[in-house]
Amino acid sequence: MTEVRDAAAPAGGTALQGRVHAFLGHLQHERRLSSRTLDGYGRDLAVLAAWLDGAGVSDWAGVTEHHVRGFIGARRRKGASGRSVQRALSALRSLFRYLLREGLASGNPALGVRPPKTPRKLPATLDPDQLGRLLDAPAPTPLGLRDAAIVELFYSSGLRLAELVGLDLGGVDLADAMVEVTGKGARTRRVPVGRLALEALRRWLAVRGDLAAPDERALFVSGRGGRLHPRSVQARLRHLALLRGAARNVHPHLLRHSFASHLLESSGDLRAVQELLGHANISTTQIYTHLDFQHLAQAYDQAHPRARRKRGSEG
Repeated sequence: MTEVRDAAAPAGGTALQGRVHAFLGHLQHERRLSSRTLDGYGRDLAVLAAWLDGAGVSDWAGVTEHHVRGFIGARRRKGASGRSVQRALSALRSLFRYLLREGLASGNPALGVRPPKTPRKLPATLDPDQLGRLLDAPAPTPLGLRDAAIVELFYSSGLRLAELVGLDLGGVDLADAMVEVTGKGARTRRVPVGRLALEALRRWLAVRGDLAAPDERALFVSGRGGRLHPRSVQARLRHLALLRGAARNVHPHLLRHSFASHLLESSGDLRAVQELLGHANISTTQIYTHLDFQHLAQAYDQAHPRARRKRGSEG
């Protein structure tokens, strides 16, 4: 994403678009949100601004709850999913919090509007055998050792993609087996690193100098010596999955989901999983309790002698 410049309105834009532009600058420079999040907010708010302009609304201060409901209805009629509408509402609420802070609005018209309900999709995970195929016997090259350390760290510590590529050498404490990452909203947290991930990191650090530019601080670097790009990590994971015969497309969040699910299954400590994942709200973490319950239900069905009664045995 190109950098957002602080300005009242981009050239040729409307007042609505100008406020969105300034809001995105606030998110980028003050809250330090990821480029992916900024792109999502920008797209949703651009669609809303265009709809409001067509409805004769020229300024955000004139937006009412009636307008918000009308926008949701229009989006639903065009086939937008409930999740898409939820995301747009979230962006609008955040925009109005900013406008209220700046004295550019007198209320938040999105607060009283409930988004449409949508079935919550459970995150996919990898089983231990699939993970083993990904993690075993890395290629003995700098890139192979780097990729192995990336996969191990994703699964060992449950990092987000942006957190992993943002890691600097100074954020890794091998002696204490910890890494310090910067998550959403510029919040930092320290997370433990498992034994096998530590070994993979040491192997990578031993050859990192073969690739890294002399003044590069990033923990993970590309073949050109600079900080590894998120898309490069995604591509390398897909390549590794194909190379190792993985049953599904492997991506960073799949490894994060696997970390959370397996940890909760073993410990049962939802609060600890919340802290390790860096979730601001425990309700976000609770989806993994559904995964854990599914696992327990399957184990019960397979193992308990009375899990499945024969037809006609009741009465």
